[in-house]
Amino acid sequence: MASSSPEARITDEHLTLELTVRDLESPALDDASSAPESSSDEIIPLLNQNQRPRINIFSASYTRRKPREQVIKVTETEISPVTQFSSWIWSGSRYSGLLCMVLSSTLYLIMELVSDTFSVQPIPLFETAFMRCTIILILSYLWLKRIGQPIFGPAHARKLLVSRALVGYLSLFSFIFSIQMLPLSQAIVLSFLNPIMASIAARVVMHEKLKITDIGGLACSFFGVLFIFGPTLTVQVGSEGTNENSKGNHHIYAFLLGLFSSITGGITYCLIKAAAKASEQPVITVFSFGLVACPAAAICMFSFESFVLPAFDTLISMIVLGLLAFCAEVLLARGLQLEKISKAANVLYIELWIVSTGKAGSPGLFSRLVGCLLVLISVSYTVYMGPAKDTESPIP
Repeated sequence: MASSSPEARITDEHLTLELTVRDLESPALDDASSAPESSSDEIIPLLNQNQRPRINIFSASYTRRKPREQVIKVTETEISPVTQFSSWIWSGSRYSGLLCMVLSSTLYLIMELVSDTFSVQPIPLFETAFMRCTIILILSYLWLKRIGQPIFGPAHARKLLVSRALVGYLSLFSFIFSIQMLPLSQAIVLSFLNPIMASIAARVVMHEKLKITDIGGLACSFFGVLFIFGPTLTVQVGSEGTNENSKGNHHIYAFLLGLFSSITGGITYCLIKAAAKASEQPVITVFSFGLVACPAAAICMFSFESFVLPAFDTLISMIVLGLLAFCAEVLLARGLQLEKISKAANVLYIELWIVSTGKAGSPGLFSRLVGCLLVLISVSYTVYMGPAKDTESPIP
């Protein structure tokens, strides 16, 4: 009994299988048995030469993987290193809260440098505040619209957002008045009470636990502030003694106003953290502040000061400072959202590195070095210990 057998031919570069079907009772079978040498000429393939498939299992599997690999490669090449780094700082690390606070303080340092270097025209403080608040309001609005978030936040977080905006502008308002009446070094020392006030407010309002290391870090940083500005404060207090009759009680009122600014600033940090957690979007807290601060600063600008038309160079400098202020405020809100307030606020003392050298003056070089060393030790220890677990109670 005869049977058919497949025969393989190598055609081009592919392996082709040819199946020949024979009828057992066909006379061609007898001819094939009698003439085996001519059997290869009588093979009839099922497919013609132009109908043979030109793919095999290797080429088929390769074509299915290749588009996927290309999509992955294209996706990786489209993400820039700057975007990856920004995403890692924002939410890709367990140190994201502390890193955001460090970057926020660094931006405030850059703002201080830009303000000292490119200040070619004196601008009233409320006018400067109005310009920055306007830029913050516009950029935060565009940010929220781009990501599709409601600009007024969810309904359950609006009370916190309104409180954050009102208390935040009250702190800014009182600080501007105190810095106009107090010597600059005294106003700066009072402003750096904010982290301590924020930690106390977080303990009272949010029931955030304060460890011995947190209290020690804040105390070490504030002692560094006193060492940095101590010589300047001594000189200013001595000079004020000769002019006591001309100043009267204005200095005491200005000091109390600066202290009030620090207290409200500390409460503002707690409200920022609570509102950012409730709304799950820190930019909403920045927008709410700009929504209140912008018209309020405009009213104060025309009520208490004379409007000064800025020159072109001054206008560019004010715009740059507004952009930096927006980035610093967003990073500050994000850092407070992720991190414990006592740890996050302690990192803000990094700002002293430029303030102490640019504002404190030349006297007391050794004292300023000791103060900077204390601040460096405190902040480095805070970053080294890493983020803390979220132990505060939920806010009703």
